[in-house]
Amino acid sequence: MHFSQIKSDVRRLIAEGTVLPAHPLALDANRNLDKVHQRALTRYYIDAGSGGLAVGVHTTQFAIREVGLYRPVLELAADAASQWTKRPLALIAGLSGPTRQALAEADIARSIGYHAGLLSLAAMKSASEEEIIAHCRAVAREIPLVGFYLQPAVGGVILSANFWRRFAEIDNVIAIKIAPFNRYRTLDVLRGVFSAGALDRITLYTGNDDHILLDLTLPFDLRDNGVAVRTHIRGGLLGHWSVWTASAIRQFEMCKAARNRQAVPADLLALDARVTDCNSAFFDVANNFHGCIAGCHEVLRRQGLMAGIWCLDPAEGLSPGQLKEIDRVCNEHADLSDDDFVAANLQKWLG
Repeated sequence: MHFSQIKSDVRRLIAEGTVLPAHPLALDANRNLDKVHQRALTRYYIDAGSGGLAVGVHTTQFAIREVGLYRPVLELAADAASQWTKRPLALIAGLSGPTRQALAEADIARSIGYHAGLLSLAAMKSASEEEIIAHCRAVAREIPLVGFYLQPAVGGVILSANFWRRFAEIDNVIAIKIAPFNRYRTLDVLRGVFSAGALDRITLYTGNDDHILLDLTLPFDLRDNGVAVRTHIRGGLLGHWSVWTASAIRQFEMCKAARNRQAVPADLLALDARVTDCNSAFFDVANNFHGCIAGCHEVLRRQGLMAGIWCLDPAEGLSPGQLKEIDRVCNEHADLSDDDFVAANLQKWLG
């Protein structure tokens, strides 16, 4: 499947930049798939105004593959979305593992109707750059790709600007999620895409949950022989956006509007730090991100969008002190939540 085969309205949506929440996995107390709450989450993201969904990604828990949930979870999200709305939505499927596994997942995602695959390279830690590029090219022959620079703290591989240049030269790459949580490595991606002459074809998405609003607002000047080319990170594919999503979409629109101004409003700059403060609690920064998935679950549980915070791995949960931090940011930044929006619609989503 080539990106030119994606419906034009969806292709335009991805290219212009949009809000793509990384879809969590709702489980019951026996750690089985909770279809009612899983479906409710999909409906929530749609009604909040998201431009699409990213399913089978880190926030969905990579372990869904080991317990036979990869296809069912992707199917449930796609079916729920198609039944809930007729507006165009970008469906992005997480792809992981060595080449054979990634190709099999690409085939599943494509058969269900997903438009692109977010390609994790966490399984390629011991591979050379040449081998990783060959892996990416093989998967890109099956489905349009969204590149993924995953932070090393949760399994990512450190990749050079030269790697990103070579990756951007792959014809079927349509976007890159930049999520190293590191400004130097973020710039490496931009430099690589620029060097490949692919800024017009590849849309940059932030996955830097520690710097969301500034990534989406600030211009980036890239230089070639003294000539500057200005570009922007145009969208976000974020685990942080799996919670308080209606509020996140309002923030996204504020960032888009600010790009056209000569000066970024001071209130928006200050808001970036507040969002980062919330993320520090949800993602359990104090414990090197151990509780990042359970932290998002806890926020959704409080709203009634999840029945509990269970993860597939019983050892994965909130860290000591994390609950207190979540209490703190929910109190200090209550105006950034979308609790009222959720309360007004929850029973409809659970129906």
